[in-house]
Amino acid sequence: MYIIPAIDILDKKVVRLREGDYNQITNYDVTLEEMIERYQSHGTNFIHIIDLNGAKGDFSNQEYLFNIIKKTDMKVQYGGGVRTIEKVKELIGAGVHRVIVGTQAITNPAFLGELSEALCVKEKQANQVVIAIDVLDEVIKYSGWMESSPVKLIDYVDKCLSLGFFRFLCTDIDKDGKLGGAGIELYEKLLDHSPFIKLIASGGVSSMKDIEQLNKIRVESCVVGKAIYENRITIEEVKNWNLQALVSI
Repeated sequence: MYIIPAIDILDKKVVRLREGDYNQITNYDVTLEEMIERYQSHGTNFIHIIDLNGAKGDFSNQEYLFNIIKKTDMKVQYGGGVRTIEKVKELIGAGVHRVIVGTQAITNPAFLGELSEALCVKEKQANQVVIAIDVLDEVIKYSGWMESSPVKLIDYVDKCLSLGFFRFLCTDIDKDGKLGGAGIELYEKLLDHSPFIKLIASGGVSSMKDIEQLNKIRVESCVVGKAIYENRITIEEVKNWNLQALVSI
């Protein structure tokens, strides 16, 4: 299992939300460029960047973010405001390692089928698409976690799999930003249903003990943000864990 450090951006500032609530924001006195440099200088080559403005349909950050992403040689997993197939292709073409699609896949029934036709014929590109599943009490949320979908969680996973998508970023909203532990039960349910999906866990990681628990249930990777910012997990610990993970692959 690989640890992917997270950087959330709101109004061009590095922040973290609690339970996805835009009224519960923690601001950090560091820029996106400084965070990328900090991770890179400590041997990390993979980061997770979310445009929180974009997640709400506000694309004012995108030019700023794209310019920074194009300049780094870090592998970037990017999400927030990816609404079109053209944007997915643009990001992949610009060197983004993985593109996260969320709201559009939920609200537009035709989107995933069209994206599958456009990308899944090429195995490499299918591997670069991550389906975001943001969950609160087993209800899928979207649009910055402000809206609820009537689609059942397992049914949605099955639909995605049938279209050729196999990598999922699952955020347990109830755990997110609380530093109270990861949503092990939720991830176990998904993996019990579909053992071969590539699952990226997100939300609640507070210590290396949480990392070890996630590793035991065999998630592919986990996203860690607030625990790093608040020194619950050091960048050196991330580096050492990821070096071991690479050796074991």
